[in-house]
Amino acid sequence: MTAADTVPDQQALARVGRQVRERLAADPGVYRIENDHCELFAVGDFLTLAECAKLCAMIDAVARPSSLHELDYASGFRTSYSGDLDPCDSFVKGISRRIDDLLGLPPEIGEPVQGQRYLPGQQFQPHNDWFYTSEKYWKLEQARGGQRSWTAMAYLNEVEQGGATHFTEIGIQIEPKPGVLLLWNNALPDGRPNEGTMHAGMPVIRGAKYVITKWYRTRKWR
Repeated sequence: MTAADTVPDQQALARVGRQVRERLAADPGVYRIENDHCELFAVGDFLTLAECAKLCAMIDAVARPSSLHELDYASGFRTSYSGDLDPCDSFVKGISRRIDDLLGLPPEIGEPVQGQRYLPGQQFQPHNDWFYTSEKYWKLEQARGGQRSWTAMAYLNEVEQGGATHFTEIGIQIEPKPGVLLLWNNALPDGRPNEGTMHAGMPVIRGAKYVITKWYRTRKWR
C-alpha cells in the first residue's frame, strides 16, 4: 500500500502548503500566530467596514440552517445559519479574488465563498475543516476537488459577547474583529491532515456574529 492510498492527496497538500507558506512569509502584512500545532496566520483590515456591512446583508439574504455531511442542524453540532454567496456577483467575485491573490492560489481550486451567521446560543462544536477519508462522504468530495488544503475566514462584525474562534489544540481563543482575515493550513508540511487545526465557533452570548469562509482544495473545484 502506497502513501497515496493511506493519505489521499498527500503530495498535492504538501506542494500547496509549501507554495502558500512561502508567499505568506514574504508578505509584511501577514502576521503569523506562533504555536507548535499548526500554521496559522492573521491579516488585519483585510476588509473595510463598508465591505463587512455589505457582506452581512448578503449573508442575511441566503442564510439557511447549517448542516455537516451526515449531521443535520437538529444534531446541535453546528447550529449557525449559512449559505454560499453568489459567485457571479461582481462584489463577491472581487473579495474572493483578493483572497486568492493573497494566498497565491488559482481561483479554480477554491470553493464558493460561504457566509455564516451565529445568533445567541448558536455555535459550531470542535471540528477540522479537512475531510475524513474513511467516511462515506469522501468519495463525493474526492470527485469534486479532493482534500481541503487551506482555510480563509474573515470576521465581519463586532460581537457583543461570545463567538470567539477557539483553536482547541493550541489553546487560544481569537475574538471576532471586523475585517480581520484568519488563514490556516489544514495539513502538516508533509501533506498529512493536521489534527492540530481542530477549532470551534464558541457560542454567541449576546448580539450576532457574521463571518465569511473560503476553503481551497488540491484540484479544480467541481
